Amino acid sequence: MKNCIFCKIVQGEIPCYKIYEDDKFLAFLDINPRVEGHTLLIPKKHYRWVYDVPEFGEYWETAKKIALASKTALSAEFVSFATHGLEVAHAHIHILPRQKGEYEFLPNKKELSKPQFAKIAEIIMQNLNE
Repeated sequence: MKNCIFCKIVQGEIPCYKIYEDDKFLAFLDINPRVEGHTLLIPKKHYRWVYDVPEFGEYWETAKKIALASKTALSAEFVSFATHGLEVAHAHIHILPRQKGEYEFLPNKKELSKPQFAKIAEIIMQNLNE
Protein backbone atom coordinates (compact mmCIF):
# COMPACT_ATOMS: atom_id res chain seq x y z
CA MET A 1 0.00 0.00 0.00
CA LYS A 2 1.43 3.32 -1.12
CA ASN A 3 1.28 5.43 2.06
CA CYS A 4 1.61 2.65 4.65
CA ILE A 5 4.61 3.19 6.93
CA PHE A 6 5.02 -0.56 7.46
CA CYS A 7 4.99 -1.23 3.71
CA LYS A 8 7.71 1.42 3.39
CA ILE A 9 9.75 -0.39 6.06
CA VAL A 10 9.34 -3.67 4.13
CA GLN A 11 10.52 -1.93 0.94
CA GLY A 12 13.58 -0.51 2.73
CA GLU A 13 12.40 3.08 2.30
CA ILE A 14 12.36 3.60 6.08
CA PRO A 15 15.05 2.06 8.31
CA CYS A 16 14.25 -0.21 11.23
CA TYR A 17 15.94 -2.24 13.95
CA LYS A 18 15.33 -5.62 12.34
CA ILE A 19 14.89 -8.69 14.53
CA TYR A 20 13.69 -11.30 12.03
CA GLU A 21 12.91 -11.64 8.34
CA ASP A 22 11.80 -14.41 6.03
CA ASP A 23 9.91 -14.42 2.73
CA LYS A 24 6.53 -13.69 4.41
CA PHE A 25 7.20 -11.79 7.64
CA LEU A 26 9.36 -9.02 9.07
CA ALA A 27 9.93 -8.25 12.76
CA PHE A 28 11.51 -5.06 14.06
CA LEU A 29 11.71 -3.07 17.28
CA ASP A 30 8.92 -0.58 17.89
CA ILE A 31 10.44 2.92 17.90
CA ASN A 32 7.94 3.92 20.59
CA PRO A 33 8.44 0.94 22.89
CA ARG A 34 6.23 0.16 25.86
CA VAL A 35 8.85 -2.24 27.25
CA GLU A 36 12.46 -3.01 26.40
CA GLY A 37 12.42 -5.34 23.39
CA HIS A 38 8.91 -4.31 22.22
CA THR A 39 8.79 -5.88 18.76
CA LEU A 40 6.34 -5.60 15.87
CA LEU A 41 5.82 -8.61 13.61
CA ILE A 42 4.21 -7.77 10.28
CA PRO A 43 3.39 -9.64 7.10
CA LYS A 44 5.43 -8.32 4.19
CA LYS A 45 2.30 -8.19 2.07
CA HIS A 46 -0.21 -5.55 3.14
CA TYR A 47 -3.22 -6.85 5.08
CA ARG A 48 -5.35 -4.61 7.26
CA TRP A 49 -5.94 -6.98 10.19
CA VAL A 50 -4.04 -9.89 11.71
CA TYR A 51 -6.96 -12.22 10.99
CA ASP A 52 -6.75 -11.28 7.27
CA VAL A 53 -3.29 -12.87 6.96
CA PRO A 54 -3.76 -16.14 4.99
CA GLU A 55 -0.83 -17.81 6.81
CA PHE A 56 -2.45 -17.08 10.20
CA GLY A 57 -1.00 -20.13 11.98
CA GLU A 58 2.48 -19.60 10.55
CA TYR A 59 2.25 -15.93 11.54
CA TRP A 60 1.59 -16.84 15.17
CA GLU A 61 4.26 -19.56 15.17
CA THR A 62 6.73 -16.89 14.04
CA ALA A 63 5.51 -14.61 16.84
CA LYS A 64 6.07 -17.43 19.33
CA LYS A 65 9.62 -18.00 18.04
CA ILE A 66 10.44 -14.30 18.45
CA ALA A 67 8.76 -14.18 21.87
CA LEU A 68 10.81 -17.09 23.21
CA ALA A 69 14.05 -15.61 21.85
CA SER A 70 13.16 -12.22 23.38
CA LYS A 71 12.29 -13.80 26.73
CA THR A 72 15.67 -15.53 26.87
CA ALA A 73 17.68 -12.61 25.47
CA LEU A 74 16.21 -10.07 27.87
CA SER A 75 15.70 -12.38 30.88
CA ALA A 76 12.01 -11.51 30.81
CA GLU A 77 9.52 -13.02 33.23
CA PHE A 78 6.89 -13.48 30.50
CA VAL A 79 5.85 -12.17 27.09
CA SER A 80 2.52 -10.60 26.18
CA PHE A 81 0.96 -10.01 22.77
CA ALA A 82 -1.40 -7.35 21.42
CA THR A 83 -3.03 -7.06 18.01
CA HIS A 84 -5.23 -3.98 18.28
CA GLY A 85 -3.68 -2.40 15.15
CA LEU A 86 -5.29 1.00 15.52
CA GLU A 87 -2.31 3.31 14.99
CA VAL A 88 -1.08 1.77 11.73
CA ALA A 89 -3.52 0.21 9.25
CA HIS A 90 -1.28 -2.80 8.49
CA ALA A 91 -1.60 -6.13 10.33
CA HIS A 92 0.89 -6.34 13.18
CA ILE A 93 1.48 -8.32 16.34
CA HIS A 94 3.03 -6.50 19.28
CA ILE A 95 5.44 -8.79 21.14
CA LEU A 96 6.20 -7.40 24.60
CA PRO A 97 8.81 -9.15 26.79
CA ARG A 98 7.93 -8.18 30.36
CA GLN A 99 10.27 -7.89 33.30
CA LYS A 100 9.22 -8.72 36.84
CA GLY A 101 6.93 -5.90 37.99
CA GLU A 102 5.87 -4.85 34.47
CA TYR A 103 2.25 -5.85 34.89
CA GLU A 104 0.45 -2.79 33.51
CA PHE A 105 -1.95 -3.59 30.69
CA LEU A 106 -0.38 -0.84 28.58
CA PRO A 107 2.90 0.44 30.06
CA ASN A 108 4.03 4.00 29.43
CA LYS A 109 6.34 4.53 26.47
CA LYS A 110 10.06 4.17 27.16
CA GLU A 111 12.80 6.40 25.80
CA LEU A 112 15.72 4.46 24.32
CA SER A 113 18.80 5.68 22.50
CA LYS A 114 19.89 4.41 19.08
CA PRO A 115 22.71 2.37 20.67
CA GLN A 116 20.20 0.82 23.10
CA PHE A 117 17.87 -0.14 20.23
CA ALA A 118 20.80 -1.61 18.28
CA LYS A 119 22.02 -3.65 21.28
CA ILE A 120 18.53 -5.01 22.02
CA ALA A 121 18.05 -6.01 18.37
CA GLU A 122 21.45 -7.71 18.36
CA ILE A 123 20.86 -9.83 21.47
CA ILE A 124 17.39 -10.91 20.36
CA MET A 125 18.71 -11.91 16.91
CA GLN A 126 21.52 -13.88 18.56
CA ASN A 127 18.93 -15.87 20.53
CA LEU A 128 16.85 -16.46 17.41
CA ASN A 129 19.86 -18.05 15.74
CA GLU A 130 20.67 -20.41 18.62
